[in-house]
Amino acid sequence: MRQRLAIIAVAAILAGCQMLPPMDTGTRRIEVREVTPETPQEPGRVPRRVAFSEAEYRALPTQGTARLSGQLFYEAPSGRFYGRHETIAIAPVTAYSAEAAEQALAGRAVEPADPRAQAYTHRVRTDGEGRFEASQLPPGDFYVSGSVTLPDGRRSPLILHQVRLRNGQTTRVNLRR
Repeated sequence: MRQRLAIIAVAAILAGCQMLPPMDTGTRRIEVREVTPETPQEPGRVPRRVAFSEAEYRALPTQGTARLSGQLFYEAPSGRFYGRHETIAIAPVTAYSAEAAEQALAGRAVEPADPRAQAYTHRVRTDGEGRFEASQLPPGDFYVSGSVTLPDGRRSPLILHQVRLRNGQTTRVNLRR
């Protein structure tokens, strides 16, 4: 069940999004390898082209004292809808996750993420007003995403922002679209 929720959360990240412009992180080299899908492709999803890099993920910090807080809501012509009791995903920015974010910006979803990448994604639930808070996060650049259940039962487009977390600091983000 937990793995299924993780897959759903990652799929939500890939469904469509809004993102802040990338933050300047200096020059860094990223190795991108082409991969061939080994499992049947899900309808409506594009195959991944960037392979999961164990080395890139292994180099990520796994512990920290960074905090993230914010609120999830969707602005529609009929009003503002808060993301009540929704899941917020906080995934590190890597070549692998960047591919999914880029596809989402283009309105396409990629295949579900490798379970090894999902292990690095932090998740929190929003309260009844769409507010969320995560603590003990490692420092670094992250994609923060979620979507809102609308009154008619449909889901809003994915809302995604990129943030930089620092140890000992609280970063605030309003996930809104």
